[in-house]
Amino acid sequence: MDKTRVVRVTRTVRHPFYQKVMTKSSKFHVHDEGNQARSGDLVEIASTRPLSKLKRWRLVRVVKAAPKAAEAK
Repeated sequence: MDKTRVVRVTRTVRHPFYQKVMTKSSKFHVHDEGNQARSGDLVEIASTRPLSKLKRWRLVRVVKAAPKAAEAK
């Protein structure tokens, strides 16, 4: 899957009956033409025409890059 990234979008929702706050997430297969995004990056995506069986989104830009492994230590 060259030029493909899987982006997880998390959101908090309140249960309609129990009123408990829960975290839900969705995974989107995103087309990354320039292979810019890395694991842990905060990215902006936009919908596009179907590019494959699962890819319906494209990478607009990397908003915030994740720290590198060497810098994290």
